[in-house]
Amino acid sequence: MQLTGNVLGDIGSRLRKARTDVGISVRELARKAGVSASLVSQIETGKARPSVATLYALVQHLNLRVDELFEDTPPVPTPEEPESPSTPAPAGFAVMRKLISAPMIQHAETRSTLKLEGGITWERLTPFDVPGVDFLKITYDVGGASCPDGLRQTHSGHEFGHLLSGRLCVTVGFDTTEIGPGDSIYFDSSTPHRLHNPGNEPAVGIWMVHAPFGE
Repeated sequence: MQLTGNVLGDIGSRLRKARTDVGISVRELARKAGVSASLVSQIETGKARPSVATLYALVQHLNLRVDELFEDTPPVPTPEEPESPSTPAPAGFAVMRKLISAPMIQHAETRSTLKLEGGITWERLTPFDVPGVDFLKITYDVGGASCPDGLRQTHSGHEFGHLLSGRLCVTVGFDTTEIGPGDSIYFDSSTPHRLHNPGNEPAVGIWMVHAPFGE
């Protein structure tokens, strides 16, 4: 879907910077992501929104996490480094130290959002980007879908969802199920999947994608 003006704020420029940092062209990124070069260009210039499927397809080739693309993403505070210990710290120790010193609360009025193609809005529920976890409030407008009918998306990680209102159809592999308010769901994100709203009101839920380091 092509839009006028810069509808994505800094998101397109962040994708463009990440692409130039890894040293690939628009055409090469488009080929790897399975989309057109013109779509990548429109996303980078803020003239188009990516779908959920396209967003995941792009970031997996750009050494990015989805969490890093939210607008106004504050960095995780870095505490003062102690004197070098005689024994090397275990893997992940630096990340854990940062998380311990980071703010705990994400206030509703200052949540960062991503508005995606297909009538989907993601609101980040953490006050900063947490490595390995996307913790989100999701809204699928009436008819909203993570990818077009007949297509499926895949990405690393495991998805956990709890629907607050509306209806959401979740197709994982060859199985499709419809969930309603109060229902929860889990699936492996590496299995081809698609989410869409078949109802007559927005579907709103709490979603978490957990992709541990190295997965």
